[in-house]
Amino acid sequence: MKNTPIPAEIVDKIVAESGIKEVGKASIREVKRLINEIEKASGKEFVRMEMGIPGLPACHVGVEAQIKALQNGVAAIYPDIEGIPELKVEAAKFVKNFIDLDVNPENCIPTVGSMMGGMAGFMTFVRCRKERDTTLFIDPGFPVQKQQHRVMGFKYETFDVYNYRGQKLRAKLESYLEKGNIHSIMYSNPNNPSWICFTEEELQIIGEMANKYDVFVFEDLAYFGMDFRNNISKPGVPPYQPSVGKYTDNYTLLISGSKAFSYAGERISMMIMSNKMFSREFDDLVPYFNMKKLGRAIIYGTVYALTSGVAHSAQYAMAAIFKACNDGTYNYIDDVKEYGEKAQIMKKLFTDNGFVIVYDKDGDKDLADGFYFTVAYPGMSSDQLLAEFLYYGVSAISLGTCGSERTEGLRACVSLTPRSQFPMLEERLKMFHENHK
Repeated sequence: MKNTPIPAEIVDKIVAESGIKEVGKASIREVKRLINEIEKASGKEFVRMEMGIPGLPACHVGVEAQIKALQNGVAAIYPDIEGIPELKVEAAKFVKNFIDLDVNPENCIPTVGSMMGGMAGFMTFVRCRKERDTTLFIDPGFPVQKQQHRVMGFKYETFDVYNYRGQKLRAKLESYLEKGNIHSIMYSNPNNPSWICFTEEELQIIGEMANKYDVFVFEDLAYFGMDFRNNISKPGVPPYQPSVGKYTDNYTLLISGSKAFSYAGERISMMIMSNKMFSREFDDLVPYFNMKKLGRAIIYGTVYALTSGVAHSAQYAMAAIFKACNDGTYNYIDDVKEYGEKAQIMKKLFTDNGFVIVYDKDGDKDLADGFYFTVAYPGMSSDQLLAEFLYYGVSAISLGTCGSERTEGLRACVSLTPRSQFPMLEERLKMFHENHK
């Protein structure tokens, strides 16, 4: 071991004591705890890129509305499970203004973060038709959604989309859907962890396959509008957030407050169901929910059982944020474009020191700069690279934990790396490159 910013004996001791056999296969939380302990023991700070946590102040519009709601006494009152009327109305307007889709306010359901929205959907969609018991994940993807399936004992299948972009996606999807056991297709767009963004051609293919095989599409828009190649910030004016909803009525969207509005601490998001999907009826729902209508089953069956509603004051915050966006008095992109600017600089620091970008293209376009990017170092597996980074005070997570088949890649998140750390990151990457030439 050559000279490194973090003494090797400290890293080796803490890794051994952690009980983690392979750092590259550890979960995000395990990696976070490991780095906390190394920082404490060494007295050296890491460049933290493992956690996808917002690094900007919460939207002031939401904070002010939430404080006012608390002062008005909503903390003492149970919220309506369906959501407060103001939030549902503004959410429907937001979907029209920024995605150009028409949905009824009734179909806009607040959930305790998109993680809870996803879980509520999985728990309900799997009961609609007993012969359809499996979710199909288009990976790479958010690993906790698969953990939810394992916890609940639900089946899922998955494939890495890297080699199936464009028209290749059609045949790949059909190879799964033709079996007849898939109830839903799940993906995020922009994507966590790769930051790929599906093209209109690919969204159309997903929509057409959903129509052909009558499967649901679960579109996670956690990073709403954060493909900074397009300015998705003006209400009612294109460009809009791309969505499969343009090509099928079998869609449910998850719109989170966490990233686009930096409101992660209050755990608030919206599950948006198409008008058709909300109203569909399935006999197989009755034994579990005592009702046939899908939308009502989700609200009064699953959401009720999981949380009995979303925190009252947080709903007022989200309603105010949506209203300000709809009215054009708040431009959320102005706040979050910092992520894209930081990513552009950080990616260059890596590529200047021998690293390569793993997921680098959307069709014929270079990948956007945003919340995440993916890196690899030639000749090293993701497990080796992640373990080696510990000695250099740099953290990330393995793409393998996110369903990627790229065994040499890591996911890096820009949010918790302040610009003041860029010189430190550059110095450490230069040392890494020098030691591994």
